[in-house]
Amino acid sequence: MKRKIRKSTWLSLALFAYMTIMALYFLPKNTELDTTRKWLTLGAGYLIVLVLWLVMRKKENMRRKHWDKS
Repeated sequence: MKRKIRKSTWLSLALFAYMTIMALYFLPKNTELDTTRKWLTLGAGYLIVLVLWLVMRKKENMRRKHWDKS
């Protein structure tokens, strides 16, 4: 049986891949910011993606439980 990939998973993976590719491309070229600030910005972006994934999963689970009750 095929398993459907949840929207929360594919959206979060797409954002993670996009951020990683952009960081690999732009961070070495940016000479205005110091290294610590670059890593903190990237880490904050990854943290936001993680929180987005958790919130979307919880919302999907709540919606599924609501439909199972009905």
